[in-house]
Amino acid sequence: GNLAFAENIQYVDGVKIDHDTKFLWQEMISYVPQKINLFDSSIECNIAFIKDEKNIDKKLMEKSAKIAQIHDFIVNELAEGYETNLGEKGVKLSGGQIQRLGIARALYRKSKVLILDEATSALDTNTEKELFQSLFKYDPSLTIILITHRLSVAKNCDKIFIIEKGSIIQSGNYEQIVSKKNLYGFEDFEL
Repeated sequence: GNLAFAENIQYVDGVKIDHDTKFLWQEMISYVPQKINLFDSSIECNIAFIKDEKNIDKKLMEKSAKIAQIHDFIVNELAEGYETNLGEKGVKLSGGQIQRLGIARALYRKSKVLILDEATSALDTNTEKELFQSLFKYDPSLTIILITHRLSVAKNCDKIFIIEKGSIIQSGNYEQIVSKKNLYGFEDFEL
């Protein structure tokens, strides 16, 4: 969407964001950081981010896990599947599995804006590629804001902004960015 400011009033896609509408706007956003906080409960409770299993939409939970590329691991590798207790801070899982649970949690919320802040840094290249292919197919109306130090991760993004010291120093699609001589220290790009 388009974000505009006028006299300390913020608008998103022409809708005024004020005290009354701020909460509704915030409800539309999911933020997935690099380090995901999990609690000592089942995988399903961690994805739904609630403590009572009775209130979980199982169909939505599984769909979210499939898109996040963690469903097969849960059902094939864990004896108790979605009911597996993670232990404190998810000690039973790898960093990449925890990150994918965090993405599944964000998808479970059915947000319209998904902010991924280095949220795939612990994934291997193939898993990361499959995850992004799945995400981009998931919902065409979903806005994904991807923060990364790896340019190849942003290959399928519509618009890329290179930010240095808080300022946008270049923008364009992937091909436009890679065609420039100065890649700003990025080493992982594909021609």
